[in-house]
Amino acid sequence: MFLSIRGRVQLRQNFPEDAALVMTQLQLNNTGRYVCEVVDGLEDKRTTVDLELKGVVFPYQHRLGRYYLTFLEAKQACEQQDATVATFTQLYQAWEEGLNWCNAGWLADGTVQYPITQPRATCGGSGLAPGIRSYGKRLSQPHRYDAFCFSSSLRGKVYYFQPSGKMNLTEARQACEDDEAQIAKVGQLYAAWKLTGLDHCNAGWLADGSVRYPITRPRRNCSLSEPGVRSFGFPPSQDKHGVYCYKAQE
Repeated sequence: MFLSIRGRVQLRQNFPEDAALVMTQLQLNNTGRYVCEVVDGLEDKRTTVDLELKGVVFPYQHRLGRYYLTFLEAKQACEQQDATVATFTQLYQAWEEGLNWCNAGWLADGTVQYPITQPRATCGGSGLAPGIRSYGKRLSQPHRYDAFCFSSSLRGKVYYFQPSGKMNLTEARQACEDDEAQIAKVGQLYAAWKLTGLDHCNAGWLADGSVRYPITRPRRNCSLSEPGVRSFGFPPSQDKHGVYCYKAQE
């Protein structure tokens, strides 16, 4: 039987003295610790469960460049890209996986930090060990930094599209719509790269007006150094490129 608890969280009981906490329709902000307490007469049992969603952390900048986002603007920017502001745990895991980024960005707890795997003079000092550099909490004043976003949700397919030739941004949006899709968001492209291995050397428009491409197999003329999502920034909207579209699962 199921007992409804605030919509998507339920208690499932298959037989007496057995119970399980069930959460449906997981969302990106559901990461955290959950407490399940079952009371049976005078006896009660209590347990905690840590829920951690696997996904990808990616740095995100305002279209005008480095350090333009307040904390609230960083949250909005991540949400607009189908992501959430990353937690420290998520950033730490990304650092362990090789994320090396010199620009400081907001995290979900209001701190500003950045991950370094290759210390250097222009980024915190070459004499320091690799790690997460922290500026501490910065919410007391309207400080501006970049953002670290986290995405693990991909309920559809991201694909490169160039039906008859390269397009400006307006034409790119329309091309996706004509293909019964929508222009992909940055978080969707990162999730497709990380979770499905999307690998395409051609740069394409995304919903925020940026141009990027995902690489899982570095090769000549296409990101020799390492896998990742390469960015061309925010070129003029009349520039011509392909487009990455996102088609939701039916």
